Amino acid sequence: MFATYTTFTVRYAETDAMGIVHHSNYPIWFEAGRTDFIKKLGMPYSKIEERGFMLPLLELKCCYKGAARYEDEITVKTTLKGLTYTRLVFQYEVFKNGGQNPITVGETVHVWTDSKLKPVNIRKAAPDIYQLIESTQD
Repeated sequence: MFATYTTFTVRYAETDAMGIVHHSNYPIWFEAGRTDFIKKLGMPYSKIEERGFMLPLLELKCCYKGAARYEDEITVKTTLKGLTYTRLVFQYEVFKNGGQNPITVGETVHVWTDSKLKPVNIRKAAPDIYQLIESTQD
C-alpha cells in the first residue's frame, strides 16, 4: 500500500502552557501529510484545484495516545484508507523521534466537489485523477 512520510520539527508556537503540542495542531499536521501524499502521486492540490475540483473535509477523527514537545522530530504517515467515486478517507499515524508506536492516530473524510462545492463523481469528471489516486490501492 502506498504511504507517505512527512517529517518536521515541532515549533515553539505549537506548544501550550504545559510544554506539549496543543491538540489543535494535529489536524494541521494531518493536512500537511495529506497534501504531501497527493503531491507525491504527481499531482499537487493546486493542480487539482486549477482544474476546478475541491476536496472539502466532511469528517475528522483524532485519538491522542502520547505527547510531543518543542523540538521533537515528528513524522506523519499518511495512507488512503478508502476510495469511492465521490469520497476519500485518509488515515494518519503521527510518530515522535522515530518511535515505533504512534502518539496520535486519525482519519479524515473528504468529498469531491466542483469549485461551487457541488459534489461530483471524480471518476466521470476527471478519470485521470481518479486513476492516479486509485493506483495507491494496489
